[in-house]
Amino acid sequence: MLLIVGLGNPGGQYARNRHNIGFMAADAIHRRHGFSPWRRRFQGDAAEGTLAGEKALLLKPLTYMNDSGRAVAEAVKFYKLAPADVLVIHDELDLPPAKFRMKVGGGHGGHNGLRSISAHLGDGYRRLRLGIGHPGDKDRVHGWVLSDFARVDAEWLDPLLDAIAAEAPLLAEGKDATFANKVSLATQPERPKKAPKAPPADGAARAAASAGPPAPAPSPAEPAEGPLARSLKKLFGG
Repeated sequence: MLLIVGLGNPGGQYARNRHNIGFMAADAIHRRHGFSPWRRRFQGDAAEGTLAGEKALLLKPLTYMNDSGRAVAEAVKFYKLAPADVLVIHDELDLPPAKFRMKVGGGHGGHNGLRSISAHLGDGYRRLRLGIGHPGDKDRVHGWVLSDFARVDAEWLDPLLDAIAAEAPLLAEGKDATFANKVSLATQPERPKKAPKAPPADGAARAAASAGPPAPAPSPAEPAEGPLARSLKKLFGG
């Protein structure tokens, strides 16, 4: 069984925050794969479904970000899961917007949701890190993560969430590298196609091209006047 945890803060005022991109990803998977309706379990909103024929549980902790570990630990204990059976989807300041990384284990990097989960599970769980960019000043980080995505962010955010949802079955199969490759391909901007080159001209065509335009055809010469014509001109005039 795979436990997919999307991190965020509960409440409508936080719904479009950068910090809530984990909730957004969980919602996208829920819509795409026909999971059961959300219901209150494990101190969060939970929904059951299948991915690639494997049982999966989506969980959005409602304990607020800083205490996410309590909800995750409760679900892990109930299903007797190992850390490797847990995938946490969260925002990542150290990645530019639209970029993402798959990772297993490691530190929390200052992320309070990961800090809480690691305190309950250890650090051996899987992570899907979704870049939201850095405001450039550590004193602005709090306001940055708790502010809404700009409208223009929908140009990269919506395709990224759609691709994550579409390829989620690969996560249930443990094919994290394949998942990352497919999501990357789906979210890369299409490169403009180059115009096809003209085929090289053959020898005769090259010679004709170098000779320039053809000379104009000569005008037909006027017929010469004979004695009879001259006599008729004098007689009738003209």
